Amino acid sequence: MPPSQKQTRLRVAICGAGIGGLTLALALSEYQDIEVEVFEAAKQLAEVGAGVGLFSRPWKVLQMLGLDQELLATTDTKPRDGPVSSFNYRKSNQPVGFQFSTLVTKGSLILLHRADFQSVILNHIPKSCRIHTSKRLRTFSQRQAGPIQLVFEDGTTTTCDVLVGADGVKSATRATMLGERVEWMRSQGREQEAADTALCIEPAWSGQVAYRTLIPVERLRGAAPRHEALTTPMQYLGKGGFVITYPVQQGKMINFVAFTFRHDLEGTQFPGPWVGPGERSKFAHVFADWEEDVQVLINCVDKTLAWAVHTVRPLRSFVSGRVALIGDAAHAMPPHQGSGAGQAIEDAYLLSRILGHPSTTPSTIARALTIHDSIRRPLSHRVAQSCRQAGRYFSFELDPSELMPRVDLSSDFGIPRRDSDEWDCLQRLHANMVRIWEWAWTTSVDDSIQEAQRLLEAMT
Repeated sequence: MPPSQKQTRLRVAICGAGIGGLTLALALSEYQDIEVEVFEAAKQLAEVGAGVGLFSRPWKVLQMLGLDQELLATTDTKPRDGPVSSFNYRKSNQPVGFQFSTLVTKGSLILLHRADFQSVILNHIPKSCRIHTSKRLRTFSQRQAGPIQLVFEDGTTTTCDVLVGADGVKSATRATMLGERVEWMRSQGREQEAADTALCIEPAWSGQVAYRTLIPVERLRGAAPRHEALTTPMQYLGKGGFVITYPVQQGKMINFVAFTFRHDLEGTQFPGPWVGPGERSKFAHVFADWEEDVQVLINCVDKTLAWAVHTVRPLRSFVSGRVALIGDAAHAMPPHQGSGAGQAIEDAYLLSRILGHPSTTPSTIARALTIHDSIRRPLSHRVAQSCRQAGRYFSFELDPSELMPRVDLSSDFGIPRRDSDEWDCLQRLHANMVRIWEWAWTTSVDDSIQEAQRLLEAMT
């Protein structure tokens, strides 16, 4: 039977056209018996944010999808195997800062601009995959039999066999899914479980605000011709915040992000818009006493996009019946291991392999999605916890027992000798950062794919 006449096995609706949703759409497009529609709330496709870093796990997925060469054409970063220097770390919360370590990873950290990423992936998605804009999901309903019905804010409706919520941290898909679960738990008299589940519907503020912008290389070079950030990925660490920079757009721009932390406010409501313009004055005071390299960077900033970092509390499941959550909708996490986009890419690819497997039919969708949940959820929860801990390390928010109680990293102790307690403390800090982060370059998505294959075959 010609492909154009092949019978549709599954109709998949993807809510959200961010990195996760578009990756899933592309990965599913190779299955000619799966019909895909993407529904995006925005009026046009435009990525919010600037840079994104990808370690070997998600990069391998992009290679399998055939995106790697076009993506590499947008960046100066070149993939290398073996030990690679990724970020230099400086203690910067003092007038004279100093480098105390370099993060060495297995394989390159690929640094991209989000708009470039989106442009490349859109070029590969076939026209048979329909992408709709101005379609914000309001709610959905599913029964044991028959299609899932989607209702959008503009009053229109559609149906599908599988609904994938890739609609971000404020996910309407998650809200409906958990709302149904809360009602069912209450009907069973499970009030405490219902209350715990209800807490996961709304995102929680992490106590952090990220101020993002792009600095033209020529501007930074004019201010400081030898500034390390011109060529090297850098992290400037200190109490209450940190600054991360790296070149993007083939070295024409420097991705700049300044994070401010209020650890005492973690889990509270953010008092204002979550995303909006951020003047330099909003964050510069946090870094007022930091080293000159940081001051030069901040002085090169005009305006930023201020982003109040929100997370999703750990969910008991990413699926419900024939509905699944991926990316930030399922496990929004702090961005301190460069893993949010990578986790969305991995979610999408594994889910595509599960939905594309011949054993996944309208009658077995729910069972197939539980396989996705059993593989992705435990890993994503561990990654989210590691990202949270990394943020505490980067902002010197440490339990004194973790390193050396007699060393105060928030103080100015000059440039320490290599045999000093201060230097030893910073080396222990670096070792802890590597320990919670090395999963990103020492493990592979291959194991997850093989495990899903085994469980799918057992299902038949």
